[in-house]
Amino acid sequence: MQLIELFEESISVLKTNRLRTGLSALGIIIGIASVIALMTLGQASQQSVTEKVQSLGANLLTVSPGSQNSSPHGFLRTSSNGGTTLSYDDAEAIAESQRITTIDKVAAVYTSNAQASYGANNDNIQISGVSENYFELRNIELMLGRLITKQDDLLVQKNLVISSSVAEDLLEGVTNPVGEIIRLNGNAFTVVGVTESTSGFGQSSDVIYTPLTTAQNVLFGVNHVSSIYVGAIDENLMEEAENQLGFLLLELHGIETPDDADFSISSQGDILETVGEVTQTFTALLTGIAAISLIVGGIGIMNIMLVTVTERTREIGIRKALGAKRKVIITQFLIESVLLTIVGGFMGVILGLGISTLLTNMMSLPNTISIISIGIAVAVSCVIGIVFGIYPAQKASKLQPIEALRYE
Repeated sequence: MQLIELFEESISVLKTNRLRTGLSALGIIIGIASVIALMTLGQASQQSVTEKVQSLGANLLTVSPGSQNSSPHGFLRTSSNGGTTLSYDDAEAIAESQRITTIDKVAAVYTSNAQASYGANNDNIQISGVSENYFELRNIELMLGRLITKQDDLLVQKNLVISSSVAEDLLEGVTNPVGEIIRLNGNAFTVVGVTESTSGFGQSSDVIYTPLTTAQNVLFGVNHVSSIYVGAIDENLMEEAENQLGFLLLELHGIETPDDADFSISSQGDILETVGEVTQTFTALLTGIAAISLIVGGIGIMNIMLVTVTERTREIGIRKALGAKRKVIITQFLIESVLLTIVGGFMGVILGLGISTLLTNMMSLPNTISIISIGIAVAVSCVIGIVFGIYPAQKASKLQPIEALRYE
């Protein structure tokens, strides 16, 4: 019998038992859809985080107080927060140092929370005391008014720059917040500017900026900073900039060896690498769980094919009595099994793409179509059809013609 004839007969058999065919393919459909949706969701999440990190600038270095594990150069690449070992003097020394030739701008920040009130509205909001270059290094765009200046810092001015989300929530109904008075922990501050709400990695959308010296001396009574941001001249000089920065801080802090560093330095690349590893592991775990349903679906197809063999015992006996060889019987049942899984896989791909599009839109993630997952889905469909169709096909081919013809 020609291969085309076997295909036509297989399609005819599957059409004859449409309900059974649909139920058999259901497991494959759900499995393939789950794999595609979860892989796409994982890739979309990773891309979203990558875009947010990169939006902060590829040449940004962050110095944070404290360290736990050292990099090959002795400076931690993933920082720990909460220490008090960094000061504004460190930031000024970095900016003025003649030994560091790879950096462009430096900014210091102290971050804490304070009770902000305007009229009848009040909220506990993140306050960032920042130096002049902070906004440029963090790619924060100005909407109205002006930003914090060096003069504000030197004079310990009670000026504020607020994000647009704070303007909308705290100063509800105010068209132009510039010039309005907001109280922070009971102290009156004047709004001098409004920025776009940030959505970058590590940045809060609800934040109020004030001069660093004002935050330290007026609001919180501290003399240390939370972080120092350093912009390298070029992203290709990041490693050299990190080394120069690290060894200068060791000297400033009177520390002899990098292993004893009381600070940590991280770059955007380090953050991207860490985030990538976490998201890839998470995606692989979810995909593995989804793949279990593919195995269940394959077992379901094998069971249906075994039932089909039993129902078509007399037909198999007649065909063998007329001279059909074992390989023809095996091919017949394998084709039916593979067709069943391919159809299920195709429907699973459509369903998976639909689910992934819906989820990414609901979660405001990039709508990335995982070509790899589609390829895997097609390949897995074929493999499942062959693997789980072999046993029923072999069982059918081993039936003896006389016994098959006598089967009731």
